[in-house]
Amino acid sequence: MTLWLGVLVSLLLGSPSMPEDPQERVHQSEELVFAKAEEDIARKTDIFQHMVGEEAFDWSVDLDLGVIMFTAASYVATAPVQVIGTYNRRDGTFLWGWDHPSIPESRRADAKLARQFGEVHGLSRYTTRKVSCSETEAWQFTAVASYLAGATGTYRGNSGPTLIYMTFGKVTVSPRKQP
Repeated sequence: MTLWLGVLVSLLLGSPSMPEDPQERVHQSEELVFAKAEEDIARKTDIFQHMVGEEAFDWSVDLDLGVIMFTAASYVATAPVQVIGTYNRRDGTFLWGWDHPSIPESRRADAKLARQFGEVHGLSRYTTRKVSCSETEAWQFTAVASYLAGATGTYRGNSGPTLIYMTFGKVTVSPRKQP
């Protein structure tokens, strides 16, 4: 329990090795960003799964309000949301959120940090609007955006043949009111 509490405090307060300013993270070496992003997404996913437990939940997003909601039988968890991009399983392409026609401008900030990182380091996969890639690579794009933005976590939602990759901020968990 103490280890988990330490990790949670680190998640909420930030890590001393992680610069506070996203612009500093954008300019870190690409090797460091990739390594930190992989470590960061694994840690935050573990914490989120521990927080919501084994209980099945439904998810929904209101892009106008900028909120993702996870609803289970016993709780409702909400958080501010950003869209990193969408993955089309039919043709194996990822469409970045920074220029996605269905994503409001206010929900593109984390994806724009990933684009800026790509511009700084000459990484065309981060600066090309639509790229052919695997689902694993789409997760890597999301991990990088999450690390750069200092997001609380990530989520991949399923909408038919499309996967929606998102980052989210501070999570609020409330007991679900029973009818």
